[in-house]
Amino acid sequence: MTVDAGPTRFSEQPLTPWRRTVLKVGSSLLAAEGGGLSPRHVEAIAGFVRAAHSLGREVVLVSSGAVAAGRALSPSPTNGSGMAERQALAALGQAKLMGFWQGFFEPPVAQVLLTHDDLRNRRRYLNARATLTALLSRAALPIVNENDTVSVDELKLGDNDNLAGVVAALVDADILLIATDVDGLYDRDPRRHGDARPVEQVAIVDAAVMASAGAAGSAAGTGGMVTKLEAAARAARAGIATALFNGRAPAVLEALARDRLIGTWIAPSASRVVARKHWLLSAPLEAGAVVLDAGAAQAVAGQGASLLAGGIAAVEGDFRRGDAVLLVCRGADGERRIARGIAQYSAADIRRIAGRHSREIKTVLGYSYGGSIVHRDDLVLL
Repeated sequence: MTVDAGPTRFSEQPLTPWRRTVLKVGSSLLAAEGGGLSPRHVEAIAGFVRAAHSLGREVVLVSSGAVAAGRALSPSPTNGSGMAERQALAALGQAKLMGFWQGFFEPPVAQVLLTHDDLRNRRRYLNARATLTALLSRAALPIVNENDTVSVDELKLGDNDNLAGVVAALVDADILLIATDVDGLYDRDPRRHGDARPVEQVAIVDAAVMASAGAAGSAAGTGGMVTKLEAAARAARAGIATALFNGRAPAVLEALARDRLIGTWIAPSASRVVARKHWLLSAPLEAGAVVLDAGAAQAVAGQGASLLAGGIAAVEGDFRRGDAVLLVCRGADGERRIARGIAQYSAADIRRIAGRHSREIKTVLGYSYGGSIVHRDDLVLL
């Protein structure tokens, strides 16, 4: 099957199996002429999301459009391009944007606003991931947007394309889907070159691929093909593939619901396991260690299990939630280094709950970040 794609045509290719995706929808697919939000292209996108939900799949939506929504509510006497103006419009439009999306779904939507500062701080990164995971477990549709109302130039992710790439890694997505207003990537800008050819598969986002991306995005948005490729490169480094497709073409969305892509497929640079292990092995190791008893050591090293409080014999050093720590076991034959992992609790907290059952954590501490001290997804064996 093929679809018209301007001067050339994209063919249909299979998608790899997926359970969780991050879907990015830009302003060009949401904005109405003259300002505000339009359902024109969104119904097909929402239909894809509903089809995914019916199959038990999970979707995290990264949506632009708050500024466009705000501009319709309060037309600006200026062009609204200054930082303060855009922040004011975003604040006005956020509620409208959430209400707009809710109209397409029966399950509740949930707004999650993030900044670059949230995602580079490991503890806030973990909190954001826990929140999104909890929302998905409640069958809600998380809708993520950059927190434009408080972001400043040096802290902004720059656009929601790059935000989507970060969120894909944050929630451990299987695939990043980017809905665009073009059919995919071409070997050069199709708006300027009538003989531009479609690029259906990209093995690696290198300088040559970036050079083919062309100019910046539409009038409604801040991104373009360059930022979409930057997002894909971010996802690839985390072991996540990216699909670029035309969100204005209902037939493309219908094919996507059948796990068929009409667009550009960008491969991950490594498997998610390899990418995660590389990060954990290279992450700065804090001056701290968690000493496991023999049973916990066997469970972690032999079965790939998470580390629970009941299997902790001692805690050494002073570290905080989100720090990388060493897991060790000590016996008659000396110390054995078992793994490195990300601590879900601080050293002080772990000392208080060491040796206890997971269900006692909230009683002892007054709060709980979950039953795992180090989750198996945040752990690499040595």
